Amino acid sequence: MNSNVSAPTQSVIPFLHALASTGGSDLHCKVGSAPRVRVDGRLRKLQVPELTPADTERMLEEVLPDDLVASFRESHEADFAYSLSGVGRFRVNAYQARGTYGLVFRRVAVGAQSLGSLGIPEVVGELALEPRGLVLVTGPTGSGKTTTLASMVDLINTFREVNIVTIEDPIEILHQDKKAIVSQREVRQDTADFTVALRAAMRQDPDVILVGEMRDIETVRAALSAAETGHLVLSTLHTIDAPETINRIVDFFPLHEQKQVRVALSQALRGVVSQRLVRKSDGSGRCPAVEVMVNTGRTAEAILDPQNNPPLVDLIREGDYYKMQTFDQHLFTLVRDDAITYDEALAASSNPHDLTVELRAAGIVA
Repeated sequence: MNSNVSAPTQSVIPFLHALASTGGSDLHCKVGSAPRVRVDGRLRKLQVPELTPADTERMLEEVLPDDLVASFRESHEADFAYSLSGVGRFRVNAYQARGTYGLVFRRVAVGAQSLGSLGIPEVVGELALEPRGLVLVTGPTGSGKTTTLASMVDLINTFREVNIVTIEDPIEILHQDKKAIVSQREVRQDTADFTVALRAAMRQDPDVILVGEMRDIETVRAALSAAETGHLVLSTLHTIDAPETINRIVDFFPLHEQKQVRVALSQALRGVVSQRLVRKSDGSGRCPAVEVMVNTGRTAEAILDPQNNPPLVDLIREGDYYKMQTFDQHLFTLVRDDAITYDEALAASSNPHDLTVELRAAGIVA
């Protein structure tokens, strides 16, 4: 990849400029390799010399907040936000590998995009406008969960006169008050951790609470409690689909609590939105393939008693009346509409063989 970055340099600033100018999503800086940027899902090497230990140490000094220096020395891990005037805002992970420092920068868009412009199904907006309950956005790292959540918050902000409290680590997309008021709190900077902030949020007269990630049992417990007591709670999990999401939440808890957790989930859950990003057929970037589970009477029964009810994936596949869809159903539509290629669909599919059969039966592929 051609770049205007001059070499050699010990500063990360030119590489962040290169990330922004190429339209990339991530910048990787590690010792023994030239910096690389991720563009449309692929890592591309910048045409500069390999980084030395002194280079990455200098980069870390440039961006690491003073209040994280001591904890980084102890844990060799740090997550934080970094803003560069005229370039943008970044989510940063700093780490140590084989005794040297490495950094990964995720470029964060300024302001939220609409769900429609992202290619997210309309039903996700309907879930965002629910008055209460729990809505989860799931997927692997880099699948667009944060972007989707920000768009959901923006939709609420646009149409509802409510109090929105977000708890993020770190804050990635800034929201300005519209119809709603939005208070954004950053873990370690504004509050000790997610659990402490969630408990405090309940005394802040919230209508909507966004929890950046449900990482542990205490956060899950607090989020479920908030959803059960009349608040809309939005959060994320690193799970691949709706059935795994339910299992992951239940597995946070010891065996003697799991039945009660299933009861709480069956009542409080409003929906699960799972995402995977797939390259567009015209090469213009990536679009989301989205599975949507809406909690209906039948899905609630399956959550409560999975042994004596149809699998959730079957209920999702048959739930088009409620605007539900599986990954493969959405991939079918994307291939049919020439938004993505057949090969890309197979790579993202949960059941490639079944998807192929469906596409052939419809005469879309040979």
